[in-house]
Amino acid sequence: MTTLSFSKSIMEKILIALKFSNIRSYRLASSLYAAKWNRGYLPGLPTQPTSYFLVCLLAWASIPAALAENHSCEETGGTHIWISPLTPKADGQVKIMSVSTDGPVSELVLIDSQGRRMPMQSRRRGGPPWSLVAALDGLNEGDYRVVASRDGELTACHPLTIGGSDTQERPKVWGLATEAFYSAWIEELFGASPNENLSFPSLEPVLRNTEHNFLHNYLGLNEDKSLPLTPDCADLPYTLRAYFAWKVGLPIASRACGRGSANAPPHCEAATVNTEFTHGISSQSDFKEVNRQLADAVHSGSARTGLEDESTDLYPIPLSRETLWPGTVYADPYGHVLVLVEWVPQTAERPGILLAVDAQPDNSVTRKQFWEGTFLFANVAGAGPGFKAFRPLARTTSGDFQALANDELVDSPSFASFSLEQDQLSPDDFYARLAKLVNPSGLDPKQAYEATLDALVEQIETRVTSVDNGEAYFRNSPDNVIPMPDGAAIFQTVGPWEDYSTPSRDMRLIIAINVLNGLPDKIVRHSELFVMNDINPEQAKTEIEQYHARRVQERSIRYTRTDGSPWELSVAEVLARKPDYEMTYNPNDCIEMRWGAKPGTEEYSTCRRRASAEQRAKMEQYRIWFREVRRPTR
Repeated sequence: MTTLSFSKSIMEKILIALKFSNIRSYRLASSLYAAKWNRGYLPGLPTQPTSYFLVCLLAWASIPAALAENHSCEETGGTHIWISPLTPKADGQVKIMSVSTDGPVSELVLIDSQGRRMPMQSRRRGGPPWSLVAALDGLNEGDYRVVASRDGELTACHPLTIGGSDTQERPKVWGLATEAFYSAWIEELFGASPNENLSFPSLEPVLRNTEHNFLHNYLGLNEDKSLPLTPDCADLPYTLRAYFAWKVGLPIASRACGRGSANAPPHCEAATVNTEFTHGISSQSDFKEVNRQLADAVHSGSARTGLEDESTDLYPIPLSRETLWPGTVYADPYGHVLVLVEWVPQTAERPGILLAVDAQPDNSVTRKQFWEGTFLFANVAGAGPGFKAFRPLARTTSGDFQALANDELVDSPSFASFSLEQDQLSPDDFYARLAKLVNPSGLDPKQAYEATLDALVEQIETRVTSVDNGEAYFRNSPDNVIPMPDGAAIFQTVGPWEDYSTPSRDMRLIIAINVLNGLPDKIVRHSELFVMNDINPEQAKTEIEQYHARRVQERSIRYTRTDGSPWELSVAEVLARKPDYEMTYNPNDCIEMRWGAKPGTEEYSTCRRRASAEQRAKMEQYRIWFREVRRPTR
């Protein structure tokens, strides 16, 4: 029998149609197509036009029927599709998130039971991991499919039933897919324009934002209503991790840790593994109890554990864009903790930005840029600082969960690799390495200066809010005096001093001022980080020194004085007051003093409150810590 020659494009269109409807049929047809095509001919088809037409018709007709076979819609490879809530209803919104670890997904498509394709408008983030998020309203009851594709190639397919009684299965184990989902959820949760000043009084309004919290009411129990969540600095990453585990059905772990000493980092006991969320849907009260247990166990020492230690909740990872995903924890050597939330890539028009969030003792949550003024790094014997990931929990042969050891995490295909890279770096090298990751093409010196100045102004404005919180306390309790702790406890205690004093923030402000003032010298010291445009580093340094002198006069911040009147300070004035910030952290002082106003000046004239002579004597004694930017170990 002779064969029929026909266009490749017809066959390819059939394959594409099959690909978006039935994965198994597509794979079978694709393999036959690849194996049998030879010089533009497909052997084995009858030559009669009627038979040829029937073959094509059969291929097209099989598409809607294939849609009914749920088992054919599957997820393999590096892309997974997640649907919220677990049991979608016809009268409710359905949110869809595709998360990929092997490259960006370009399109999400909804396919109904009749094979009709509906491309979805989606919000793109990452990566890695890369994500697309879409929301659908008004879907009729019935069976659908969600298909993710990359440049026309199918990457994942997930069945979607609207109005059914069955609940989607939850993963119950941590792995590459769930870690990527956690990362994409964090990025979406705090997603906003990089230029937006993102600050919240606590974590509660963040999680109640139905647009950005993909897991809001995920369980369908109205479980986010009135959920109290006010973590402080150390608790924030654990609270986010526990919330995610609660919704997705995953185990979590924590350890009781010491505080460490000047000569040794904190050490922890064996892990307490909680599997409550893996057994079924857990209520809000179940989550609150688990979160309370975490809050009781976790403190600033939990993240500062030694880098080589295995009895830890967190472990150090390599400094690379491939490993520093949103959700990664940054532990500074003095107890402050941040959570990475987004990489903003460098473009020809703007510098790259690495964004993180932290919580304060007053429970406020703020997004901020990575730079030397916020991510403190130092080689100290009493801490293991740097970027860390949560130690994964793996299921054992007995069905229990066990934390993976460091050697099990080296070159792991499912989790960020264990690495001691950060342990080998000086602070200068650490910041240079991160600068290269954030801006791989380098920065023009003026671009770099403006980015640093912006970060400093952001930090000063955040301090405005913190100091105002202390003023609000005294407006409500004008006769109160907040007791001042002794020694290193000024940096970490409990009660009103912890809530309203700012010693840690003021030390970081001093560091930030040093960073901006030191940028001209950095251009010479690390010229590889800058695009010099045919000028030598010394000339660039001189130009930036002159530029700096002008720009700090042009930028300013504003605070509210005791009498409610606004007062403006140029950045130049803030820089000149650096020595004053060695003693401006005491909330018992008036707000004018806390911004460095001098007695006898108009700015100071509205001051109505001073710390006691005893407290000021203590501050004078501790002043050396701030001058040398050396936080004492408890």
